[in-house]
Amino acid sequence: MTFDYAHLIPVVPEIAVLVLASTLLLVDLWLKDREKGINHVIAVLGLLIVIGLTGLVGGGEREIVLGGTYVRDPMSDLLKIAILLISLLTFVYSRDYLRDRQMMVGEFYVLTLFAVLGMMVMVSANSFLTLYLGLELLALSLYTLVAFDRDSPTGAEAAMKYFVLGALGSGLLLYGLSMLYGATGSLELGAVAGAVALQGATNQVLVFGLVFVVIGIGFKFGAVPFHMWVPDTYQGAPNPVVLFLGSAPKIAAFALAFRLLVDGLGALHAEWQGMLIILAVISMAVGNIVAIAQTNIKRMLAYSTISHVGFIFLGLIGGNAEAYSAAMFYAIVYALMAAGGFGLLVMMSREGFEVERLEDLKGLNERDSWQAAMMALIMFSMAGVPPTVGFMAKLLVLEAVISVGLWWLALVAVFFSIIGAFYYLRVIKIMYFDKPEIIEPLVLGTGARLASSINGLAILFLGLFPAILLAYCQAAFV
Repeated sequence: MTFDYAHLIPVVPEIAVLVLASTLLLVDLWLKDREKGINHVIAVLGLLIVIGLTGLVGGGEREIVLGGTYVRDPMSDLLKIAILLISLLTFVYSRDYLRDRQMMVGEFYVLTLFAVLGMMVMVSANSFLTLYLGLELLALSLYTLVAFDRDSPTGAEAAMKYFVLGALGSGLLLYGLSMLYGATGSLELGAVAGAVALQGATNQVLVFGLVFVVIGIGFKFGAVPFHMWVPDTYQGAPNPVVLFLGSAPKIAAFALAFRLLVDGLGALHAEWQGMLIILAVISMAVGNIVAIAQTNIKRMLAYSTISHVGFIFLGLIGGNAEAYSAAMFYAIVYALMAAGGFGLLVMMSREGFEVERLEDLKGLNERDSWQAAMMALIMFSMAGVPPTVGFMAKLLVLEAVISVGLWWLALVAVFFSIIGAFYYLRVIKIMYFDKPEIIEPLVLGTGARLASSINGLAILFLGLFPAILLAYCQAAFV
């Protein structure tokens, strides 16, 4: 069999990210300490080029290349662009933070880019092997990033917890994939789907493999009861790492769940639907209720993440194109909201001071009314208040659940969303009605201020005109 170089065209974005990471690794060797800002410029410009390349090679019919291990389709095009945009925001938000702490080194950008590469591989995986390869590339990069501040004992503790529990989740997922391979005789998702359609739930090996796969997905999403690593990791990791960890990987986790459960195990929908219903309900319950008791804003947002994971699962439960597009819309929107929320914490932190407590946001409106307004938009959106895009994301998921007759599940989701609104509104109350402990105005870089403004206004704009993004999400499942 001869190799056709045309098959590399769909893989150009991944190749470009790999080249960018390798270039940064080499350039950093020759830079002096005062020249480390060049790393940031190369990373930002490189990501802009990769975004352009992704749009250039995307579009058109579904393509399966590299021996059936890689797929490029409308879903992968949209998710990759979303991941790259969120990663770009991460770099822009983090520039001043990294510079002030002498952390603007090549390793941070290289590890983040390898994590981005892992997510892009996951999004386009058409084989168990490719999927797991992307997942582990992402996970190993994130383990190192969480412990990036070597002088922080809490960071080292968080990284160890994340590593141990992440390895457990990866092992369970791998065990499930091996059982599916044994039952179907194939690693390629299309062939697996065909074999599963023939055998169905009568094959007990398939059912056991499915259980372990769902557990692995639950670990990677941080769904209850596999959420133990989320609060401690968010609290202990440096703020720029939490910004990245809490946003873009949720898009990749959606792709992981969709590729495995829908593309590979769609014929077992009745079986995995019940499992996801349980995970969704307890994630929304635990996430929203426990978040109320938090005084550390990073832990509060960690439990908030867990509750939002429940909503993403609700979309997958629907089992039709409308539901899948709603779940993808929610995953992208949540990543945008999380980037804005954690981005403000990064921007407000300064040398020797980390914004971690809710009290650190006291009187933000008096210190910087524009940034307070952007944070308020994000909090309203996470709570699902119109006209922000978070309201539309929740509405689409609830509509998808109701359309398949699960009225009770929609009512449960609304109930826990009302509970969750309390701790989001508490943040707004602290910013606008409490007296600031620090009276000096915020000193923010132009790039970070611009990124925050674009992020916050995008949440409002997409809430007013959701069809712009929703049309792309729906087109992915036509």
